Amino acid sequence: MLKNYLLLAYKNLRKQKMFSLINILGLTVGITCCLMIFLYILNEFSYDNFHKNGKDIYRVMRVGQINGSEKNIPYLSPPYATALQNDYPDAIQSTVRVSRDNDLVSYRNISFNEKNIYLTDSNFFQFFSFRLIKGNPATVLNNPLSIVMTASTAKKYFGEEDPIGKVIDFDKKYRLTVTGIAEDVPENSHLDFDMIVPISNWKNEPWFTQWPNNSLFVYVQLNPAVKPATLQKQFPLFMDKYMGKFYKESGFSMGLTIHPLKDIYFEGESQFDNVKHGSKKMVFIFMSIALLILVIACINFMNLATARATDRAKEVGLRKVMGALRHQLASQFILESLLYALIAAALATGILQFIMPAYSGFLGKQLPSFWNNPLFYVFIGGVILVIGLLAGSYPALLLSSFKPIESLKGKLKVGQNGVLFRKALVVFQFAISVLLIICVTVVMKQMHYVRTADLGFDKQHSLIVRIDNGTIYRNKELFKTAVQSDPSVETVSLMTGEPGGFHDSYGFEAEGKPGEKMLLNTEFADFDYAKALGLQIVAGRDFSSEYPTDSTDAVLINESCAAKLGYTPRQAIGKWIKNTSTDSSRRYIVGVVKDYHFASLKQTIGPLVISTKNGDRRLALIKLKATDLRLAVNRIKQQYASVAPDYPFEYSFLDEKFDNLYKSEIKQETLLSIFSMIAICIACLGLFGLASYTVVKRTKEIGIRKVIGSSVENIVFLLTKDLLKPVLIGTLVAIPAGYLIMHQWLQGFAYRIPIQWWLFAVASLTAILIALVTVSFQAVKAARANPVKSLRTE
Repeated sequence: MLKNYLLLAYKNLRKQKMFSLINILGLTVGITCCLMIFLYILNEFSYDNFHKNGKDIYRVMRVGQINGSEKNIPYLSPPYATALQNDYPDAIQSTVRVSRDNDLVSYRNISFNEKNIYLTDSNFFQFFSFRLIKGNPATVLNNPLSIVMTASTAKKYFGEEDPIGKVIDFDKKYRLTVTGIAEDVPENSHLDFDMIVPISNWKNEPWFTQWPNNSLFVYVQLNPAVKPATLQKQFPLFMDKYMGKFYKESGFSMGLTIHPLKDIYFEGESQFDNVKHGSKKMVFIFMSIALLILVIACINFMNLATARATDRAKEVGLRKVMGALRHQLASQFILESLLYALIAAALATGILQFIMPAYSGFLGKQLPSFWNNPLFYVFIGGVILVIGLLAGSYPALLLSSFKPIESLKGKLKVGQNGVLFRKALVVFQFAISVLLIICVTVVMKQMHYVRTADLGFDKQHSLIVRIDNGTIYRNKELFKTAVQSDPSVETVSLMTGEPGGFHDSYGFEAEGKPGEKMLLNTEFADFDYAKALGLQIVAGRDFSSEYPTDSTDAVLINESCAAKLGYTPRQAIGKWIKNTSTDSSRRYIVGVVKDYHFASLKQTIGPLVISTKNGDRRLALIKLKATDLRLAVNRIKQQYASVAPDYPFEYSFLDEKFDNLYKSEIKQETLLSIFSMIAICIACLGLFGLASYTVVKRTKEIGIRKVIGSSVENIVFLLTKDLLKPVLIGTLVAIPAGYLIMHQWLQGFAYRIPIQWWLFAVASLTAILIALVTVSFQAVKAARANPVKSLRTE
């Protein structure tokens, strides 16, 4: 019986080549999209699952109010780890500290400024489950003068030589011996290192014992019997014990919390973090798109199958006359649907393999091979079953319900309920399609606004050179002077953070807020900061060398800071403000700059204090003139080599850096555009099926109308009017849904576009126009048919 069903299914597939091709095409595209999204989701939810004790590992974080909102800050100081284990020996089994660093690493004549070095405790490879190819996890970092490299990093320095025992120069201060080789860090790890060095080398440094000096991560492994919530209840006493005096003096306080290892990846990107993060919002967007496209593909299949039902009416009638039961016929048609789904799944798998490199490149991560993943086969098997049963059920029940006499005579009567059901499917299809087009339109409009909005500073032709090693730090003023003398350079400023980068927060006292301590964003920079960024001074003056005391007594603030202090910009001039952490004396406000976006447009502009305090400088921002940038960069490279000859010259541009803040949203925009196009194409195939069905059902009516004088235009209008009704209804359904979804999405931006009516009009007209073209093809074909042939159909 099964063999006969398969044979009939194969013959029917070959007999109706065009119908089969359209069906398989729609299902293949739908399944390919689903498989792409499934692999992405599988990878996202696999982060940090490979650690043996992962369920008991947590990251310790500080919690505090910054500019009115609660922030989790993962950076702690080194003493936290020791104190936590000493104070809670029964709850905490072990701790490990991880500090990311960049250093010059040299071996013979090979040198690299390595950005991915982790300074950790010696138990790092026992705490986490990163596999060692060579070396013992328990002892590989016991010697402070040891280093562990990943396999690819070791090959970069030593080629095919055995790296164990080799000695490298580390930051021109230490000679470290390679004691272990680790496998390259898995893609699905939020921690990502190339080298591991014992942090004990720095135990005698002043910062290592200072509680307020927060610069590293602390991870704890809890006793499995301990509930995290119980431990967290004891943290207020812990913080009061070790930080109470400091917080009392500074006027603000922070709490402590722990986050499970498995949740770190989805905490979201933050200026307070520098490890890999993903977006749950992106995952849910992907999941929704996959489900919607699969449903559209299934509806498309159902509409096409019912549209061609009359072609198989005689087959059904004949088989019923010969004794076939309804459930046998239904089983045959469902088996045909499964065959279509199986062929489409095989084609989709081949397409997926072909596009995987481009797909991984777009996502910015290397997705693992799916051929040896059993979950992939379970998923694709489930997709085949769901499509076969869901998409094949209605056509199977419809075809198997035909009465044999009517089927053999060709006088089929499909009830009004069946017509309404098919139209409802088209309504749903186009509601989804219009919804996706609305989302794409709003996202594109918002991202255009983000790219072109007035940020309050000039980001063009601005070069960023990091002050990230001791040599360039010691010679930073010499480097600035040399670069400033270049004719292609407009100005140079040394600062702690560029717009879009990290800005410190410090506690302040102010004349306008007696007795109150405030936490304010802070920028430490030289006199050329405002000039280099093109900031507008709205009151007072800029820093100036004409006022020698500006280096010790002056600050600039932005308009938001003036408002927080209770002043207008003019009133703020001459008032004092004091950084309770870094300044021994008061500084005076000499100027107020117009608010500018020193963070992304996702955040409101907060209060900012710009101080000239010496010492902390992390980058040089070089404003170039609009001349030959390539030549200018080469000359700056030469100046860098003259003051830091052992370090490679590395740079970035401010506009690119700022645009990278929105890379997640840009990916959303691209994906929505692609998938909305796919969705509406598949939906149009379904509409094509409904048009075909309608034309077949009304063939005689069209013939009679032509005989009595109806023009082609009238008949096309008649057919098109009825076929476009579900499209219009779907559009009306999609508009409120699109508004609600995009209103929620835009809440992620502090500065956003208004959702205007014309955005919905564009999306709706686009969908209607595409549908009109699709329907008109069949309508014109039917209207131009020979009426004699039309009247002979019955």
